[in-house]
Amino acid sequence: MHMAQHVFLTGSPGVGKTTLIQKAITVLQSSGLPVDGFYTQEVRQGGKRIGFDVVTLSGAQGPLSRVGSQPLPGKADCRVGQYEVDLASFEQLVLPVLRNAVPSCGLRHRVCVIDEVGKMELFSQPFIQAVRQTLSTPGIIVLGTIPVSRGKPLALVEEIRKRRDVKVFSVTRENRNSLLPDIVAVVQSSRS
Repeated sequence: MHMAQHVFLTGSPGVGKTTLIQKAITVLQSSGLPVDGFYTQEVRQGGKRIGFDVVTLSGAQGPLSRVGSQPLPGKADCRVGQYEVDLASFEQLVLPVLRNAVPSCGLRHRVCVIDEVGKMELFSQPFIQAVRQTLSTPGIIVLGTIPVSRGKPLALVEEIRKRRDVKVFSVTRENRNSLLPDIVAVVQSSRS
């Protein structure tokens, strides 16, 4: 019986999922596991949130979404609330990272960070395919985040939740400072 391989954090927006992911990345890298992938971070201007950026672990950064920007002519209108999603920018940054996540010479496990599999990101069909592919590639341990289910369920999120090789941690204000060792332990136990 093999332990759960992938770890996903879920929890309300702003509860600290990305912060936990960043702490886990630091610990895992210092333990010698190769870590690749991306996370999303808020972009603020004058104290107001104006959107989100994608940041890859190799240091590239670009827009995921911005408040109220109009869709470019000929582009699909991908909107979440007040945010317009910049699919081209997102795919350009993220798809190469996910597609390159294959284990080198199959000897070493690697960790691939996917923060987040959320509404904005799921406008991208190639992203959905790349996530599925990454989850089913032997030797890759995915450390990701998914939103709390509310309203209409997101198909890929529900699919991830139900996978037998996924362990989901619910992050709350109460437990967010104590979850790190558990998250790291599950990822590291998947190396065997």
